[in-house]
Amino acid sequence: MTLAQNDLDELKAVAHAVADAARVETLKSFRRADLVTRSKSEAFDPVTEADRAAEAAMRAILAERRPEDAILGEEHGSRAGTSGLTWVLDPIDGTRGYISGTPTWGVLIALSDEGGPRLGIIDQPYIGERFYGGPDGATFDGPHGSGALAVRETTALSEATVFTTFPEVGTPDEGAAFARVAAKARLTRYGCDCYAYALLAAGQIDLVIEAGLQAYDIQAPIAVIEAAGGIVTDWAGGPAHRGGTALAAATPELHAAALAILQGAL
Repeated sequence: MTLAQNDLDELKAVAHAVADAARVETLKSFRRADLVTRSKSEAFDPVTEADRAAEAAMRAILAERRPEDAILGEEHGSRAGTSGLTWVLDPIDGTRGYISGTPTWGVLIALSDEGGPRLGIIDQPYIGERFYGGPDGATFDGPHGSGALAVRETTALSEATVFTTFPEVGTPDEGAAFARVAAKARLTRYGCDCYAYALLAAGQIDLVIEAGLQAYDIQAPIAVIEAAGGIVTDWAGGPAHRGGTALAAATPELHAAALAILQGAL
């Protein structure tokens, strides 16, 4: 689906309003001693009152301004629509970081059609940074001002900085495949959740490799990174917007080098 300029302007305004609403709700509870946290499963999979409140606030904006669009959210599920567009929401990507007080979690907002994300926002409310990507380019706004996003031009894996969120990555085979990539990279770092994707779009790092993702984890990062000139696929080289595995790279050369190693896990 091609977005006309007037439609894009409206949709961007709505996306930013949704991000603004999530900022308010997530900051209310961040670093509060009385934050209520529970686990979604026997294994520690935390969700907080802030996750649910933020998504409810996001959905309220969409109900008012885009009632014809579908919604897919991590906390409140799916709502059908009639427009062919879906808002994909993760109110707090990195809840473990959120409850630990680290400023590396983020709010993810994507607008997608049947082909994948068309625009997206990665927002870090505590730092006050926002990263946008769409058909009209990629931009940032934060403590150092605002401007255009662009991935850096690293082509050699030996010069690359690679991130993943969890050291184990996914299955044992997936973890082993990641380790083979990391062994050839200059620097490997862990954590950051969605913030790592923002750093890639901002030209600070070169690769993000993850597994076990849901659609709401990856669609906004895809939109931002691709608009900044990067590449995002799954570990088979196909579309990543439905979740599963993801390989985000600054350049085609890095993507090809990492992909060749990761495909040994498939």
